[in-house]
Amino acid sequence: MHTITLKSDDTFYNTLEDMVKTLHTTKSDLIRKAVVYYKDALEKERLKEQIKNASFKVREESLKISQEFEPTVNDGL
Repeated sequence: MHTITLKSDDTFYNTLEDMVKTLHTTKSDLIRKAVVYYKDALEKERLKEQIKNASFKVREESLKISQEFEPTVNDGL
């Protein structure tokens, strides 16, 4: 296992101490979980952006196809 040293201001340290007491855990465990949570949140945001971009592409293609069929709407079929 590796060791990481972290410098912080008093506000951050006190927040960390309060959370450790409330959650009955260690500072190391809390920070590990926080980093994993943040990584997962970033991944979710990246996937949401990919889905949004794909959705816009599909919408553009659907509009093109719809416009191709527009002249046939009143063709009597």
